[in-house]
Amino acid sequence: MKIQTEPIGSIPRPIELILGVKAHASGQLDDRGLQELFDAALLDTIKNLEATGSPVISDGEQTKPSFVAYPIAGMTTLAPDGVVIPFEDGHTRQLPVITAGPFRYETYADAYLSKAKQLTAMPVKQAVISASALSLLYPAAGIEGYSRDQFIQDLVNEAAADIRRSLDSGAYNVQIDFTEARLSLKLDPSGGLLQSFIDLNNMVLNRFSEEERKRIGVHSCPGGDHDSTHSADISYADLLPLLFGMNATNFYLEYAGEKDKASVLASIKENLRPGQRVFLGVIDVLNPRIETPEDVRDLILEAAEKIPWEQIGTTDDCGFSPFADDVSTARDIAFAKIKSRIEGTKMAEDVLSKKSVAVGG
Repeated sequence: MKIQTEPIGSIPRPIELILGVKAHASGQLDDRGLQELFDAALLDTIKNLEATGSPVISDGEQTKPSFVAYPIAGMTTLAPDGVVIPFEDGHTRQLPVITAGPFRYETYADAYLSKAKQLTAMPVKQAVISASALSLLYPAAGIEGYSRDQFIQDLVNEAAADIRRSLDSGAYNVQIDFTEARLSLKLDPSGGLLQSFIDLNNMVLNRFSEEERKRIGVHSCPGGDHDSTHSADISYADLLPLLFGMNATNFYLEYAGEKDKASVLASIKENLRPGQRVFLGVIDVLNPRIETPEDVRDLILEAAEKIPWEQIGTTDDCGFSPFADDVSTARDIAFAKIKSRIEGTKMAEDVLSKKSVAVGG
Protein backbone atom coordinates (compact mmCIF):
# COMPACT_ATOMS: atom_id res chain seq x y z
CA MET A 1 0.00 0.00 0.00
CA LYS A 2 1.27 3.45 -0.89
CA ILE A 3 1.12 6.55 1.27
CA GLN A 4 -0.41 9.31 -0.84
CA THR A 5 1.42 12.62 -0.86
CA GLU A 6 0.28 15.93 -2.34
CA PRO A 7 1.18 19.63 -2.22
CA ILE A 8 -1.18 22.13 -0.62
CA GLY A 9 -0.91 24.69 -3.38
CA SER A 10 1.04 27.93 -3.42
CA ILE A 11 4.75 28.19 -4.21
CA PRO A 12 6.71 31.44 -3.73
CA ARG A 13 6.54 33.50 -6.90
CA PRO A 14 9.79 34.42 -8.71
CA ILE A 15 10.96 37.86 -7.71
CA GLU A 16 10.67 38.94 -11.36
CA LEU A 17 6.95 38.18 -11.23
CA ILE A 18 6.41 39.95 -7.92
CA LEU A 19 8.14 43.06 -9.26
CA GLY A 20 6.27 42.73 -12.54
CA VAL A 21 2.88 42.68 -10.79
CA LYS A 22 3.84 45.90 -8.99
CA ALA A 23 5.05 47.48 -12.22
CA HIS A 24 1.81 46.51 -13.98
CA ALA A 25 -0.26 48.04 -11.16
CA SER A 26 1.64 51.33 -11.53
CA GLY A 27 1.33 51.36 -15.31
CA GLN A 28 5.01 50.62 -15.96
CA LEU A 29 4.37 47.19 -17.52
CA ASP A 30 1.70 46.36 -20.11
CA ASP A 31 -0.67 43.39 -20.07
CA ARG A 32 1.44 41.42 -22.53
CA GLY A 33 4.57 41.85 -20.44
CA LEU A 34 2.78 40.71 -17.31
CA GLN A 35 1.32 37.68 -19.09
CA GLU A 36 4.80 36.66 -20.24
CA LEU A 37 5.98 36.74 -16.62
CA PHE A 38 2.96 34.68 -15.53
CA ASP A 39 3.60 32.10 -18.24
CA ALA A 40 7.29 31.80 -17.38
CA ALA A 41 6.58 31.42 -13.66
CA LEU A 42 3.92 28.79 -14.28
CA LEU A 43 6.15 26.69 -16.55
CA ASP A 44 9.12 26.94 -14.19
CA THR A 45 6.95 25.96 -11.21
CA ILE A 46 5.54 22.89 -12.91
CA LYS A 47 8.95 21.71 -14.11
CA ASN A 48 10.43 22.15 -10.63
CA LEU A 49 7.53 20.28 -9.02
CA GLU A 50 7.97 17.47 -11.51
CA ALA A 51 11.68 17.36 -10.64
CA THR A 52 10.88 16.74 -6.97
CA GLY A 53 9.29 13.42 -7.94
CA SER A 54 5.87 14.49 -6.71
CA PRO A 55 3.16 12.12 -7.99
CA VAL A 56 0.65 14.99 -7.90
CA ILE A 57 1.39 18.61 -8.68
CA SER A 58 -0.33 21.99 -8.69
CA ASP A 59 0.16 25.22 -10.58
CA GLY A 60 1.72 26.77 -7.47
CA GLU A 61 -0.94 29.49 -7.62
CA GLN A 62 1.52 31.59 -9.63
CA THR A 63 -1.17 33.61 -11.37
CA LYS A 64 -3.67 33.97 -8.54
CA PRO A 65 -3.72 37.31 -6.70
CA SER A 66 -4.17 35.16 -3.58
CA PHE A 67 -5.73 31.86 -2.62
CA VAL A 68 -8.87 33.67 -1.45
CA ALA A 69 -9.27 36.58 -3.88
CA TYR A 70 -9.22 34.89 -7.29
CA PRO A 71 -13.06 34.70 -7.69
CA ILE A 72 -13.48 38.43 -7.05
CA ALA A 73 -10.40 39.89 -8.75
CA GLY A 74 -11.65 42.61 -11.07
CA MET A 75 -15.10 42.82 -9.47
CA THR A 76 -16.39 46.39 -9.58
CA THR A 77 -18.95 46.10 -6.77
CA LEU A 78 -16.46 45.95 -3.89
CA ALA A 79 -15.61 48.25 -1.00
CA PRO A 80 -12.34 47.91 0.95
CA ASP A 81 -13.69 47.97 4.52
CA GLY A 82 -14.26 44.28 5.21
CA VAL A 83 -13.15 41.81 7.88
CA VAL A 84 -9.64 42.36 9.24
CA ILE A 85 -7.55 39.25 9.95
CA PRO A 86 -4.76 39.90 12.49
CA PHE A 87 -1.59 37.80 12.51
CA GLU A 88 0.60 37.10 15.50
CA ASP A 89 3.47 39.27 14.26
CA GLY A 90 1.18 42.31 14.11
CA HIS A 91 0.49 42.50 10.38
CA THR A 92 -3.06 42.18 9.07
CA ARG A 93 -4.97 41.22 5.94
CA GLN A 94 -8.31 42.82 5.16
CA LEU A 95 -11.09 41.43 3.03
CA PRO A 96 -13.34 43.66 0.95
CA VAL A 97 -17.15 43.62 1.08
CA ILE A 98 -19.59 43.49 -1.79
CA THR A 99 -21.80 46.51 -2.37
CA ALA A 100 -24.43 45.02 -4.68
CA GLY A 101 -25.82 41.73 -5.94
CA PRO A 102 -26.18 39.27 -7.45
CA PHE A 103 -22.91 37.63 -6.41
CA ARG A 104 -21.05 35.96 -9.27
CA TYR A 105 -17.47 34.75 -9.61
CA GLU A 106 -15.26 36.75 -11.96
CA THR A 107 -12.89 33.79 -12.38
CA TYR A 108 -13.36 30.06 -11.75
CA ALA A 109 -10.46 27.89 -10.66
CA ASP A 110 -10.62 25.69 -13.75
CA ALA A 111 -9.06 28.57 -15.69
CA TYR A 112 -5.84 27.95 -13.73
CA LEU A 113 -6.21 24.19 -13.97
CA SER A 114 -6.56 24.20 -17.75
CA LYS A 115 -3.35 26.18 -18.22
CA ALA A 116 -1.42 23.87 -15.90
CA LYS A 117 -2.68 20.73 -17.60
CA GLN A 118 -1.36 22.00 -20.93
CA LEU A 119 2.16 21.99 -19.48
CA THR A 120 2.36 18.59 -17.80
CA ALA A 121 1.25 15.00 -18.15
CA MET A 122 1.21 14.59 -14.36
CA PRO A 123 -2.02 14.59 -12.31
CA VAL A 124 -2.90 18.16 -11.29
CA LYS A 125 -4.88 19.02 -8.17
CA GLN A 126 -6.79 22.26 -7.93
CA ALA A 127 -7.34 24.39 -4.85
CA VAL A 128 -10.54 26.44 -4.48
CA ILE A 129 -11.61 28.89 -1.81
CA SER A 130 -14.32 27.85 0.62
CA ALA A 131 -17.82 29.25 0.54
CA SER A 132 -17.41 30.10 4.22
CA ALA A 133 -14.46 32.40 3.52
CA LEU A 134 -16.38 34.20 0.79
CA SER A 135 -19.41 34.52 3.06
CA LEU A 136 -17.39 37.16 4.92
CA LEU A 137 -17.77 39.44 1.88
CA TYR A 138 -21.36 40.25 2.77
CA PRO A 139 -21.46 43.45 4.88
CA ALA A 140 -22.87 43.35 8.41
CA ALA A 141 -25.14 46.28 7.59
CA GLY A 142 -26.70 44.37 4.69
CA ILE A 143 -27.38 45.49 1.12
CA GLU A 144 -30.63 47.15 0.11
CA GLY A 145 -32.52 44.94 -2.31
CA TYR A 146 -30.13 42.00 -1.87
CA SER A 147 -30.62 40.02 1.33
CA ARG A 148 -28.06 37.82 3.01
CA ASP A 149 -30.23 34.79 2.21
CA GLN A 150 -30.12 35.70 -1.48
CA PHE A 151 -26.37 36.15 -1.25
CA ILE A 152 -25.88 32.75 0.41
CA GLN A 153 -27.95 31.04 -2.27
CA ASP A 154 -25.85 32.70 -4.99
CA LEU A 155 -22.63 31.90 -3.11
CA VAL A 156 -23.45 28.19 -2.75
CA ASN A 157 -24.30 28.00 -6.44
CA GLU A 158 -21.02 29.65 -7.42
CA ALA A 159 -18.85 27.65 -5.00
CA ALA A 160 -20.39 24.39 -6.22
CA ALA A 161 -19.85 25.46 -9.83
CA ASP A 162 -16.21 26.24 -9.03
CA ILE A 163 -15.62 22.68 -7.80
CA ARG A 164 -17.73 21.11 -10.54
CA ARG A 165 -15.86 22.90 -13.31
CA SER A 166 -12.50 21.72 -11.96
CA LEU A 167 -13.66 18.13 -11.63
CA ASP A 168 -15.13 18.22 -15.14
CA SER A 169 -11.90 19.74 -16.47
CA GLY A 170 -9.89 16.76 -15.27
CA ALA A 171 -8.55 17.79 -11.88
CA TYR A 172 -6.96 14.88 -10.03
CA ASN A 173 -8.84 16.20 -7.03
CA VAL A 174 -10.11 19.47 -5.62
CA GLN A 175 -8.99 20.95 -2.32
CA ILE A 176 -11.21 23.43 -0.49
CA ASP A 177 -9.08 25.97 1.38
CA PHE A 178 -10.78 26.38 4.76
CA THR A 179 -8.10 28.23 6.71
CA GLU A 180 -10.70 30.32 8.51
CA ALA A 181 -11.90 27.22 10.40
CA ARG A 182 -9.37 27.49 13.19
CA LEU A 183 -9.59 31.28 13.21
CA SER A 184 -13.36 31.06 13.75
CA LEU A 185 -12.75 29.40 17.13
CA LYS A 186 -10.61 32.35 18.14
CA LEU A 187 -13.39 34.73 17.17
CA ASP A 188 -16.11 32.57 18.73
CA PRO A 189 -14.82 29.98 21.27
CA SER A 190 -18.33 28.50 21.58
CA GLY A 191 -17.90 26.87 18.16
CA GLY A 192 -21.11 28.38 16.84
CA LEU A 193 -19.34 30.31 14.06
CA LEU A 194 -17.33 27.24 13.07
CA GLN A 195 -20.47 25.11 12.91
CA SER A 196 -22.16 27.71 10.72
CA PHE A 197 -19.14 27.67 8.41
CA ILE A 198 -19.22 23.87 8.22
CA ASP A 199 -22.95 23.86 7.55
CA LEU A 200 -22.44 26.34 4.71
CA ASN A 201 -19.61 24.32 3.17
CA ASN A 202 -21.69 21.16 3.48
CA MET A 203 -24.44 22.86 1.49
CA VAL A 204 -21.87 23.02 -1.30
CA LEU A 205 -20.52 19.49 -0.77
CA ASN A 206 -24.01 18.02 -0.76
CA ARG A 207 -24.29 19.00 -4.42
CA PHE A 208 -21.86 16.14 -5.18
CA SER A 209 -22.28 12.38 -5.13
CA GLU A 210 -20.46 10.14 -2.67
CA GLU A 211 -18.19 9.01 -5.50
CA GLU A 212 -17.40 12.60 -6.50
CA ARG A 213 -16.63 13.52 -2.89
CA LYS A 214 -13.80 10.98 -2.94
CA ARG A 215 -12.01 13.54 -5.11
CA ILE A 216 -12.80 16.49 -2.84
CA GLY A 217 -10.78 17.46 0.23
CA VAL A 218 -10.59 20.19 2.85
CA HIS A 219 -7.46 22.05 3.96
CA SER A 220 -7.21 23.64 7.39
CA CYS A 221 -4.24 25.40 8.97
CA PRO A 222 -3.66 28.31 11.37
CA GLY A 223 -2.78 30.59 8.49
CA GLY A 224 0.67 31.07 7.06
CA ASP A 225 1.64 34.53 5.86
CA HIS A 226 4.99 36.31 6.16
CA ASP A 227 6.15 33.52 8.51
CA SER A 228 3.29 34.23 10.93
CA THR A 229 -0.06 32.63 11.77
CA HIS A 230 -3.47 33.87 12.88
CA SER A 231 -4.71 31.00 15.05
CA ALA A 232 -1.93 28.56 16.00
CA ASP A 233 -2.95 28.94 19.65
CA ILE A 234 -6.30 27.22 19.00
CA SER A 235 -6.30 23.54 19.96
CA TYR A 236 -7.05 20.84 17.41
CA ALA A 237 -9.15 19.19 20.10
CA ASP A 238 -11.62 22.03 19.66
CA LEU A 239 -11.47 22.01 15.86
CA LEU A 240 -11.41 18.40 14.69
CA PRO A 241 -14.65 17.04 16.17
CA LEU A 242 -16.53 19.51 13.98
CA LEU A 243 -14.12 19.59 11.03
CA PHE A 244 -14.35 15.85 10.37
CA GLY A 245 -18.11 16.34 10.14
CA MET A 246 -17.65 17.90 6.71
CA ASN A 247 -18.86 15.73 3.84
CA ALA A 248 -15.43 15.31 2.29
CA THR A 249 -13.03 12.39 2.02
CA ASN A 250 -9.60 14.00 2.32
CA PHE A 251 -8.46 16.34 5.08
CA TYR A 252 -5.19 18.27 4.80
CA LEU A 253 -3.98 19.37 8.24
CA GLU A 254 -1.07 21.44 9.48
CA TYR A 255 1.03 19.18 11.74
CA ALA A 256 4.80 19.75 11.46
CA GLY A 257 4.51 23.18 13.07
CA GLU A 258 2.51 21.91 16.05
CA LYS A 259 4.26 21.98 19.43
CA ASP A 260 2.19 19.23 21.07
CA LYS A 261 2.04 16.59 18.37
CA ALA A 262 0.91 13.82 20.72
CA SER A 263 -2.35 15.62 21.51
CA VAL A 264 -2.92 16.33 17.81
CA LEU A 265 -2.59 12.64 16.96
CA ALA A 266 -4.89 11.72 19.83
CA SER A 267 -7.53 14.13 18.55
CA ILE A 268 -7.23 12.84 14.98
CA LYS A 269 -7.49 9.24 16.17
CA GLU A 270 -10.63 10.05 18.15
CA ASN A 271 -12.41 11.96 15.39
CA LEU A 272 -11.26 10.53 12.04
CA ARG A 273 -14.09 8.58 10.47
CA PRO A 274 -13.92 5.38 8.39
CA GLY A 275 -13.35 6.17 4.73
CA GLN A 276 -11.66 9.48 5.48
CA ARG A 277 -7.95 10.16 4.90
CA VAL A 278 -5.87 12.69 6.81
CA PHE A 279 -2.97 14.26 4.95
CA LEU A 280 -0.58 15.31 7.70
CA GLY A 281 1.60 18.34 7.12
CA VAL A 282 5.13 17.01 7.48
CA ILE A 283 6.81 20.19 6.21
CA ASP A 284 6.86 23.37 8.31
CA VAL A 285 6.45 26.08 5.69
CA LEU A 286 7.20 28.85 8.20
CA ASN A 287 10.64 27.48 9.12
CA PRO A 288 13.47 28.10 6.63
CA ARG A 289 15.25 24.93 7.74
CA ILE A 290 14.96 22.21 5.12
CA GLU A 291 13.70 19.03 6.69
CA THR A 292 15.64 15.87 5.86
CA PRO A 293 13.82 12.87 4.40
CA GLU A 294 14.58 11.12 7.69
CA ASP A 295 12.77 13.89 9.60
CA VAL A 296 9.72 13.33 7.43
CA ARG A 297 9.93 9.54 7.75
CA ASP A 298 10.05 9.74 11.54
CA LEU A 299 7.01 12.05 11.71
CA ILE A 300 4.99 9.60 9.63
CA LEU A 301 6.08 6.55 11.61
CA GLU A 302 5.15 8.33 14.84
CA ALA A 303 1.72 9.13 13.44
CA ALA A 304 1.23 5.55 12.22
CA GLU A 305 1.50 4.34 15.81
CA LYS A 306 -1.78 6.16 16.55
CA ILE A 307 -3.63 6.32 13.23
CA PRO A 308 -4.16 3.46 10.76
CA TRP A 309 -1.53 4.11 8.14
CA GLU A 310 -3.93 3.29 5.32
CA GLN A 311 -5.75 6.50 6.37
CA ILE A 312 -2.59 8.63 6.38
CA GLY A 313 -1.28 10.82 3.58
CA THR A 314 1.35 13.55 3.66
CA THR A 315 1.41 17.17 2.57
CA ASP A 316 2.90 20.53 3.56
CA ASP A 317 1.53 22.44 6.54
CA CYS A 318 0.12 25.23 4.36
CA GLY A 319 0.80 26.85 1.05
CA PHE A 320 4.27 28.41 0.95
CA SER A 321 3.06 31.77 -0.32
CA PRO A 322 -0.73 32.18 -0.18
CA PHE A 323 -0.58 35.88 -1.01
CA ALA A 324 1.23 37.19 -4.08
CA ASP A 325 3.38 39.64 -2.11
CA ASP A 326 4.70 37.10 0.41
CA VAL A 327 8.48 36.77 -0.03
CA SER A 328 9.23 35.21 3.37
CA THR A 329 10.24 31.84 1.90
CA ALA A 330 12.83 31.44 -0.84
CA ARG A 331 11.61 29.59 -3.90
CA ASP A 332 14.48 27.10 -3.94
CA ILE A 333 13.90 26.29 -0.27
CA ALA A 334 10.26 25.49 -0.97
CA PHE A 335 11.17 23.01 -3.71
CA ALA A 336 13.87 21.42 -1.52
CA LYS A 337 11.36 20.97 1.29
CA ILE A 338 8.87 19.37 -1.08
CA LYS A 339 11.55 16.96 -2.34
CA SER A 340 12.24 15.91 1.25
CA ARG A 341 8.52 15.28 1.75
CA ILE A 342 8.41 13.01 -1.29
CA GLU A 343 11.52 11.07 -0.32
CA GLY A 344 10.62 10.83 3.37
CA THR A 345 7.13 9.60 2.57
CA LYS A 346 8.60 6.82 0.43
CA MET A 347 10.99 5.86 3.23
CA ALA A 348 8.13 5.61 5.73
CA GLU A 349 6.05 3.66 3.25
CA ASP A 350 8.85 1.11 2.85
CA VAL A 351 9.17 0.67 6.63
CA LEU A 352 5.43 0.26 7.16
CA SER A 353 5.07 -2.12 4.22
CA LYS A 354 7.77 -4.39 5.62
CA LYS A 355 6.06 -4.33 9.02
CA SER A 356 2.75 -5.26 7.42
CA VAL A 357 4.34 -8.15 5.57
CA ALA A 358 6.06 -9.38 8.74
CA VAL A 359 2.82 -9.26 10.72
CA GLY A 360 0.85 -10.88 7.92
CA GLY A 361 3.45 -13.59 7.40
